[in-house]
Amino acid sequence: MKQPRAWQKMLSGRRLDLLDPTPVDIEIGDIAHGLAFVARWNGQTEGDYAYSVAEHSLLVERLYTRLTPGAPAKWKLAALLHDAPEYVIGDMISPVKAAVGPGYDELDKRLAAAIHIRFGLPAAIPAQVKRQIKKADRISAWMEATQIAGFSQQEADKFFGHPDPALIDGLSILLRPPMEARAEYTARHSALLDDMG
Repeated sequence: MKQPRAWQKMLSGRRLDLLDPTPVDIEIGDIAHGLAFVARWNGQTEGDYAYSVAEHSLLVERLYTRLTPGAPAKWKLAALLHDAPEYVIGDMISPVKAAVGPGYDELDKRLAAAIHIRFGLPAAIPAQVKRQIKKADRISAWMEATQIAGFSQQEADKFFGHPDPALIDGLSILLRPPMEARAEYTARHSALLDDMG
């Protein structure tokens, strides 16, 4: 019996095996492009543009930097890349991930490890760093929920916890064309790689 196709052809020309990804087949241009077109909240957000995973990732990296002043560039890069596998597997809201089960999580972990290695990070991020990135992720989710996804503050507090107002001061949700989000994501990735030396 013929094996089902498990790879995707990327715009860079790479052929990424989704079940057995290798770092050599991962390009930041593919990631930035894909994430700029993947909508958070299944697209159920206000505004003229979907709120993309690229925008979300930029915000999470800013929040992580505020949560951990003095963090090295490599962990800021890990925060920027925290949802990078979604450039090929898409973004699923938490209830759907739970229903799909461990298969999605395994796929996500394999892709994340290959992405990390490709950009000079360890395959597995240290637990303390991962916790802080997750905290930034939840703060971002709260901001998104209350600003563009129709949640009341009380509802968002229940699901994501109420953030320290000082952490979100001056930050807002950006809704803009995918090409702008892609460009900023790529630029931030490049700046962090430069900072890593």
